Amino acid sequence: MFIVDWWNSIGLAAQIFACIAIPSTLILLVQTVLMFLGIGDDADVDADGIGEGADFIGDDIDTDVSEGVFGDGDVDDVSDGAGMDSLRFFTFRGIIAFLVVFGWVGLAMSSGDIALYITIPVAALCGLCMMLFIAVLIRAVMRLRGDGNVDNRNAVGTSGVVHLTIPALRTGTGKVHLMLQGSYVERDAVTDDETSLPTGSEIVVVGVSGQTTLIVRKK
Repeated sequence: MFIVDWWNSIGLAAQIFACIAIPSTLILLVQTVLMFLGIGDDADVDADGIGEGADFIGDDIDTDVSEGVFGDGDVDDVSDGAGMDSLRFFTFRGIIAFLVVFGWVGLAMSSGDIALYITIPVAALCGLCMMLFIAVLIRAVMRLRGDGNVDNRNAVGTSGVVHLTIPALRTGTGKVHLMLQGSYVERDAVTDDETSLPTGSEIVVVGVSGQTTLIVRKK
């Protein structure tokens, strides 16, 4: 058979690399299929939303809160609970990706009669590059998930700055910039203040109207 003839025609080193590459590739394919089927995906979403017409008003708002754009806290220290700010390098998926690339690169180079002292480091370096790529990709996916799970109620008590003028007494909607769950975001905002809040004004969030609009007052 062709496969048997091919196997017998390659050297011992190439056979070892093939034993690494082929099983790890099959595992990677199974992982990919399961991922597309959504099996093992923990993307559960909290369905407890805020009613469209409801207002959520925070109690005992401290306008000297240390978080946010104008607070005294260091916003660089803000991180989410999922550890999205650090690369998860040694994951099962990353290790499998390393073995796939290491195996196939090693097989190709050893089949080309390249010395092992060159083949092994090059194959390992290629595998590490793929491992790093997978870690970066996973972090990016987790950040996207985190953005999709942002709860605007967590903005209550947070300081920010007006980006577009907010009309007085909820007669219109403006926009504000602030830190929310570790990310610098823009949100629609209204105010109960009797005077409009012009662009550049410092504000504090006192509640949430509907699902996305923040209720703010001048800081």
